Amino acid sequence: MASAEELINLGFSLHQDGKLEEAADAYNAALSIDKNNAEVYNLIGVLKLQQNKISEAIHCIEKAIEKSPQEYFYETLFQAYIRNSDYEKIISKEKIVNESFPENFSLFFNIALAYKNLGNNKKSIEFYDKALHINPMSYDAWFNLAHLYSVEAETKNALSALKICKKLRPNDDETEYFLSLAYMRLKDYKNGLHYFEKRLCRETAIATQNKTYPNKLRKDNIWNGKNIKDKTLFVYYEAGFGDVIMFSRYLSLAAKKCKKLIFMCQKQLLPLFRVNPQLGFNTIIDSFVPESQIDFDVHCPLLSLPYVLGLSGDDVFVSREGYLQYDKSLAEEYKTKFFNNDKIKIGIKWQGNTYYDLDRVIPTELFIPLINVDNTQFYSFQTFEGSEETSKLSNIIDIGKDLIDFSQTAAALSNLDLVICNDTSLAHLAGAMHIPCWIMLPYEVNWRWHSDLSVCDWYESIRLFRQKSLGNWKSVFDDILNEMKHD
Repeated sequence: MASAEELINLGFSLHQDGKLEEAADAYNAALSIDKNNAEVYNLIGVLKLQQNKISEAIHCIEKAIEKSPQEYFYETLFQAYIRNSDYEKIISKEKIVNESFPENFSLFFNIALAYKNLGNNKKSIEFYDKALHINPMSYDAWFNLAHLYSVEAETKNALSALKICKKLRPNDDETEYFLSLAYMRLKDYKNGLHYFEKRLCRETAIATQNKTYPNKLRKDNIWNGKNIKDKTLFVYYEAGFGDVIMFSRYLSLAAKKCKKLIFMCQKQLLPLFRVNPQLGFNTIIDSFVPESQIDFDVHCPLLSLPYVLGLSGDDVFVSREGYLQYDKSLAEEYKTKFFNNDKIKIGIKWQGNTYYDLDRVIPTELFIPLINVDNTQFYSFQTFEGSEETSKLSNIIDIGKDLIDFSQTAAALSNLDLVICNDTSLAHLAGAMHIPCWIMLPYEVNWRWHSDLSVCDWYESIRLFRQKSLGNWKSVFDDILNEMKHD
């Protein structure tokens, strides 16, 4: 009859060969001989993790620790807890790790990760710092730390951490992209726009247009800022509606550099840009045009314009007093239909594209105290996804259901005294039209609003209100209600 040690060795060999069921049989046979063998319990736990039987794995590893609290057993246990999202259980081991395993990078790293997932950023930063004292060459720890610093608006610390990431991975596109966001949040656009060229949406936009114009959209004819006064420039959209509205301010500058400018935007934005010829494009398109019918010499994704134009410092914030017009006849129609009253007219929106970001979705019922302020008439500008929430609000006019494109939205906005909304395309449109707008920001603020939220550098008419703590929208509404009552 085989001994426990022989069975363990057999199980381990089978385990390494990927024969998990046979390995489990050998391990269990060893336990029938030696019921207190902590090593076997841990090995079974590892095997169960490989089989994605997480709860069984946790039970076995906890048994191993109960019999012999080995350091590497805790490493395995923490991996199992993470797989099961048992972050509180990791936190519960904090004292043990601090006292018994003060030099274990993995354990401190995973405690930091647990705090991060529980939304306790301060404690997470503390434990990433401890982990980095043990292993200062960990890219993942520095990268995660940079993200937490960014969330907490400690942008200079985030930048420092990302610079270390850059040294550890000199040619990593993701590192350089996040480095760009940190630089731009600090308004260092000389460095920020340089690294911003590594953004994924730029490559996606180029690849998409390359499929349409394979013979014209070559790598060697991307505009690099050189003289194109006798050439035709093709600028095409990337990212979302808000980004396109925001960066369209640079079209007029690009138009002055070339003989002719062709601009491609999303279908929903085409009617808006058509009433804005002052942006300088000669031709605007929103859909497929055969390669034989389009002619250009150089091309550029829209969000690359400020970089290619060589803008830096405050020169980046061109036309912050407004640069988009609206269809005046359509605005009059909306005025007659929706805005024919003497009250303070306020448009609201609470949700953008939830595919990208849930943090910017605002509970609709929080608007109720604002709607009840005297002498106000509120209008819902929520369209499509999220518009079903309008039914939760009374004494509000739902104009969103009538809005199909951004030209209609702009015409309706022109009748408002104020817009109150989440960080979404409506805010960019209001700012670009120089309409007063209060943007409600989540705790993790997008790079474009910078570190000093007392001013909006991009739009003169915009004010910014940020959550005081993670997920706390009520504090934002309290601030806005206080402003409404004092204005």
